[in-house]
Parts: sequence; structure tokens; C-alpha cells
Amino acid sequence: MPEQGKNNDTNPVLARMLLHDHFTRWLGLTVTEYRDGYCKLSYIVKKDMLNGFGTIHGGVLFSASDSAFAFACNTDGVLSVALDATINFVKPANEEDILVVEAKRMHRGNRTGFYDVVTTDEQGNIVCMFRGTAYISGKTI
Repeated sequence: MPEQGKNNDTNPVLARMLLHDHFTRWLGLTVTEYRDGYCKLSYIVKKDMLNGFGTIHGGVLFSASDSAFAFACNTDGVLSVALDATINFVKPANEEDILVVEAKRMHRGNRTGFYDVVTTDEQGNIVCMFRGTAYISGKTI
């Protein structure tokens, strides 16, 4: 299971999600901060995450962004799922780079929420920008 970080140790929603989220664990994502409408995670780019040009595969960037998005839109314990998501790739990342992914709630209505997710490298350079829309089901997690 990914390591716990700031504000994570006793959060039952995050604990439940991490327990069942095998994909996040497989990617090696570590949640470092978790609060209302916000999630920060990090990971190290591994060799098996590289594309044919030796840089991180776009699918890995999308997946890590999607995981941060999922955690951020479920912080209140109400089941939310993605309706749509888009991503812009800005700068390549390389093997052994440490990437930080921050998901922030921009708006929450009765049934939808909008989130911006930004991935940066160790120097603070933007690697990609992801925007997601969540459907808020109304069901308790």
C-alpha cells in the first residue's frame, strides 16, 4: 500500500480507497497530502514507465493524474466518479525523475465537480496539466 503522508493517517475514506486501489499501488504512487477537495501525491519514474523515446509514457502521466483526481473528488466521503478528463503534455520526464501530482477542486455543485491536476518535476517545471469533471453520486463511501 502507498505510504501515508500528512493528514492521511486517520482518514477513513483515503484508507478505504488505498486498500482497494491496486492500480495506484502498482504505479508506486504515494499520497503525501490529503484534505477537503485536495490531494497531493508523488512517484518516481521507473524504467518500465518509459515510452519508445526514453521519456515517460503519456498513459502513466494520465493514470497518475486520474488517481490524484479520484482521491481529491472523494475527500468528503460521497462517491464521485469521472465523467470526463483531458490532459495536456507540457514537458517530458525521464527515468528516476520524482514527479509531484496536485489535484485541486475548482468547483463543486450538487451533482458535478471540476478539478485541475498539475504534475511537476523536482525543479517545479510543469510536466502535464489535467482537468477532470466528476459526477457526485450522493452515495456514501
